[in-house]
Amino acid sequence: MCVLGYVLRRLLLAVFVLWGVATVVFIVVRMVPADPALLIAGETATPQQLAALRHDMGLDQPLILQYLQYLGKAVVGDFGNSYLQSVPAMFLIGQVLPNTALLAVLACALALVVSFPLGLIAALRVNGLADRAVTTSSLVVQALPGFWVGVVLLLIFSRTLKWLPSAGLTNAQSLILPAIVLALPFIAILTRLTRSGLLEVVGEGYIQTARAKGLAERTVIFPHAIRNATIPIVTVVGLEFGTLLGGAVITETVFSFPGSDGCWSRPSRPATTTSPRPASSSSPSPSSSSTCSSTCSTPTSIRE
Repeated sequence: MCVLGYVLRRLLLAVFVLWGVATVVFIVVRMVPADPALLIAGETATPQQLAALRHDMGLDQPLILQYLQYLGKAVVGDFGNSYLQSVPAMFLIGQVLPNTALLAVLACALALVVSFPLGLIAALRVNGLADRAVTTSSLVVQALPGFWVGVVLLLIFSRTLKWLPSAGLTNAQSLILPAIVLALPFIAILTRLTRSGLLEVVGEGYIQTARAKGLAERTVIFPHAIRNATIPIVTVVGLEFGTLLGGAVITETVFSFPGSDGCWSRPSRPATTTSPRPASSSSPSPSSSSTCSSTCSTPTSIRE
């Protein structure tokens, strides 16, 4: 019952947190000195068109009504239409979220597989050459910008060596470079966290007791020390996974990965364009020439 009560309290607190975040977002967006109707319709729009667009979006209503409608639609998952794509926002998210989630999961798994052994080696050889190399490397890797690392990897493995594809999502190999770039800062964080956690646990009394009983160092470290050192690691992994989802936009843009950057950088549906007709060598018919003359004589504003 205690665990169930704790979970219920955390869920109730999460509801208030989401409400607070939604309220802050609503207030900040309304404070921006820009007219959404003017941004959508363009500077050539007439006042009547702008007024009609504001009415369609509900911007002519009182602020409190806009806020209540915003919360009501957010509860049911209605986040309106995309201004760039003219389709529901949830439709766009549903299209790209699986790819972004897959990339984040692969990056998280790669970070765990690489960082845990490195942190363990650094903790067991504290102040040694391996410890200094791992610590320095983690600091350098975390300081490198992700877009620069992505471009360097593209130049090496895609253009020069031609081992991996450079863009898109055609096969499993297309996930290797984006996952590595996304996982590198996470590897640096988890490596230092694993090292510090193990060093803290190794100094505890129960570890000294286990050593005093004559247990082997491997038995002391793996069943006892690592079990307690992984507690903060699990917490950080849960927090950083959301960062991986949000920070994947830059990586996806560098590698042209069909992920969350597609919600704002390119349309989800191909635009239908009419190809120009080839010029005919024969003389036009009277009907076509009359149609052309009537069309050409029509003012541009009326045709639009």
